[in-house]
This record gives sequence, C-alpha cells and structure tokens, in this order.
Amino acid sequence: MLKFVSPANPKARVQKTRMERNADISNQVHDLFEAYLEQNGHRKTPERFAILKEIYDFDGHFDIEALYERMQTRGHSVSRATLYNTVDLLIDCNLVRKHQFGEKVAQYEKCYRVKQHDHVILADTGEVIEFYHAELEALKEQIAREMGYELVDHRLELFGRKIK
Repeated sequence: MLKFVSPANPKARVQKTRMERNADISNQVHDLFEAYLEQNGHRKTPERFAILKEIYDFDGHFDIEALYERMQTRGHSVSRATLYNTVDLLIDCNLVRKHQFGEKVAQYEKCYRVKQHDHVILADTGEVIEFYHAELEALKEQIAREMGYELVDHRLELFGRKIK
C-alpha cells in the first residue's frame, strides 16, 4: 500500500507508522487476552477489554488506584475489585508485569512487545526511571552462559538518590 508523505512534514510518515504499530499491538493483545479467557473458562466482558485498552493506551507504570481514577474519568464504570481481578488475569497471560519497588504500592506496566528495560528507583521521591544499557544486557547473557543456563527473564532494580 502506498502512502503519501508531505514534504512539508517528513515526520508524518514516522508518526503514522507509530500509530499503525500501536493499533497492531492493541489488536494483538485483544486477541491474546480473548484466547486466554476462552482457554481458561473466564467470561469475556466489556469491562475486562476496556481495562486492557486503558493499560495499553497508557505509557509507563501505574497502580490500581491511578488506573481506577483514569477509568472513572473516561466514563468507565468498573469497580476496584474488577480492576484487581482483571489485572491478575493480564499478569497470568503475560500482558502485564507487576513490580514492587521498595515499600511502595505495587506498580504495573504493560509488557507485550515492550523493549527490555531496567529500573532506577529514587529512594527520596519514589520516582521510577526506566533505562536500557546494551553492555549490561550483554553481561547478563554472559553470566547466564558461564553458569550454564539460558536467561529467560530478569529484573534489575537499582535504588539511589540524586547527587546534588
């Protein structure tokens, strides 16, 4: 399919591609979640799919209370219990990952087709900063090989304070 890219706005092609990619991911996670619910005998409710959409429309980490408030603001009538139950299902089918950064309330993030990253948690503010470091990734793989296993997942959380 041919697409017109305006010479006045060369970024238009990049933006459209990003939008198309997000739409593809939204369709894929919807299909994966639907199949998971069917295979495990769970009901396929509009509320569950609305929660999935809100999570995949959001960038970054969230807690259940923030998700609840966001959904209420957008006119979705879902209870906190439905949120907790649905997020647990999304964790089980590998569409959402749960984090416990220190003593804070549990944080969640989408994880389907999301680039590998690690986290720095600022001890004084609780701010979570995502980062990627190629040499660190290579080192993790090297350690796994040297110990005779294949790395299938990992979590690296660094806690620190800003230097003044």
